[in-house]
Amino acid sequence: MDVAPFDASSSFSRPNALTPMEIYCPKCEWEPPSSAQWTCECGHSWHTFDTHGQCPECGKVWRETQCHQCHEWSPHHDWYHDLPPVDVDEITESEEAPAE
Repeated sequence: MDVAPFDASSSFSRPNALTPMEIYCPKCEWEPPSSAQWTCECGHSWHTFDTHGQCPECGKVWRETQCHQCHEWSPHHDWYHDLPPVDVDEITESEEAPAE
């Protein structure tokens, strides 16, 4: 399976792109330091917010992220507190829909 790598140069549309993106656990508000690492089921460890939840080794996109402090799982998108709401299921369905 070919997986396109995440393009870190792409940006989300944010109200003020000059302000730093606020990333913290939606349940306990823990802010992951740049040294925090998550491990994919393929065994690769990396900082998940550098790639918006996509493992750079195998390409798996993690829809949920576990907090290192409270250990609760939350939708990955919910960690980004200055982005508009996204319906991941709707996006996935539209990507999987056959072309007409």
